[in-house]
Amino acid sequence: MMDELTLDEALEELSTAEDFLEYFGIEYEPSVVQVNRLHILQRFHDYLAKAGTQSAVEAARRVVYATLLQQAYQDFVKSDALTEKVFKVFHMHEPQVKFVPLSSITVNKAGV
Repeated sequence: MMDELTLDEALEELSTAEDFLEYFGIEYEPSVVQVNRLHILQRFHDYLAKAGTQSAVEAARRVVYATLLQQAYQDFVKSDALTEKVFKVFHMHEPQVKFVPLSSITVNKAGV
């Protein structure tokens, strides 16, 4: 059934990381996908956004999409979610740098 759809139609039908990997013919290790499925799809989305405007030719777009999905998957084969920090929540516990200008510091003398 997916073979009869255009690329855009097929993408609308896909919902899981496994669906995307199978559609683009990418071999995967289920244990890697099971733990990192949201990270893989978000990284794929980020790579697509960086790639910018895609070719209007569907076959060319299909190759680019497959390459970027393969790259996103491999990121989590070689690494892990904590290292890759795809989502904002992983950056929230990093040390924050705050600047307080010296001029904004005042001294309160109690009892004066």
